[in-house]
Amino acid sequence: MWLTDARVVDVVRGQIRDGVSVEISGGRIGAIQKQPGAGERRSLGGRYLVPGLISVHTHLSVVYPFSAHDENENPGLTVLRAYQRAQDALHAGVTTIRCVHELNRADLLLAEAARAGWADVPRIVGAGRALSTTDGHGDGGIGCAIVDGPEAFREAALAELDAGCSHIKVFITGGIAKLGETFDHPEMSLEEMRATVDAASERDTYVVAHAASSLAINRALDAGIRSFEHAYDLDEDTARRMAAEGVFLTPTLCVTRSQEWMKWKGFEDFQIETSLQVGPMHLASIRRAVAAGVTMVNGTDYPPGDPIGGTSVAVHEMNLMEGAGLHPKLALAGATSNAARLLGLESEIGTVEQGKMADLVAVDENPLADVSAMRDISFVMQSGRVVRDDRPAP
Repeated sequence: MWLTDARVVDVVRGQIRDGVSVEISGGRIGAIQKQPGAGERRSLGGRYLVPGLISVHTHLSVVYPFSAHDENENPGLTVLRAYQRAQDALHAGVTTIRCVHELNRADLLLAEAARAGWADVPRIVGAGRALSTTDGHGDGGIGCAIVDGPEAFREAALAELDAGCSHIKVFITGGIAKLGETFDHPEMSLEEMRATVDAASERDTYVVAHAASSLAINRALDAGIRSFEHAYDLDEDTARRMAAEGVFLTPTLCVTRSQEWMKWKGFEDFQIETSLQVGPMHLASIRRAVAAGVTMVNGTDYPPGDPIGGTSVAVHEMNLMEGAGLHPKLALAGATSNAARLLGLESEIGTVEQGKMADLVAVDENPLADVSAMRDISFVMQSGRVVRDDRPAP
């Protein structure tokens, strides 16, 4: 198949290759050239062709309100709920997701079903169960592994990796979902963090941390953690250190800027109020990270394919990142090329290049000028298969 009359977006260089045809063969991108070769043709009608979106902070099995979780839920029910969320994400143009905790390791089960050809979902990079200390942020009936002490963290991390996880998720501070939590109190010791990082390193992978504030983030940097979520209260010195060490930050701005969506989903009143109160601090924190040059990636904490404000949560987050001062090219890279680097999949996905997986979306306007163009995705392809095309050629 040839996708013709396309404007290919280079998300790394920030350039447009206009009026080209893209060959799709064996699920991958073949030649990219002015004239198509022989075979089936599908005109994009001048639309901008962008890499498929990558969401790196996803919970497919989550229940709202969080208090409605049942740790003893039948895994079949958990996977069915996750399946619907994953399908919504794919339809919205999110062709790869990184899960960062799922009840009953639903991400691993769903990924296995997809490999067998039984489930039509995004590429899933799973964490299985997250690790939390007793009474920590993850200790609240949501199915995390609850452990204490360096050796227990090491053993729990290896157990998740043995189960098929691609990375390890830990909670190193409180957040906004539980009453009485603070951002400043670290929930893991340096020794516990190092033990977890050592276990991940043995399997050539990494640790991602729910992290609200600078004290815990600096401790985690000392331990070798390289992927951080939220950063509700990040100071300038820590932001500069994160940039210098080349770690990744998933700001999840939508967590503190989506109160109407939270009401619709049934969040508890205190969670909505807390998110509203934390919002200004969170935005200022991410602006400091942007100014320092921290590498940003796109993740939502909410199901990325859910509708919000006329688009998907994943694109909503992209808009919020641009609003926090991130250049449109970098906001787009956060959901494509930079996200692929974080996942270690940069040779397979994240850019429109010959030899890479044919994960593609198309929009009418230039997203390098304004990422709001991504609000109107009209074409989605994953691994060379057309998922949807809202404006096929006559």
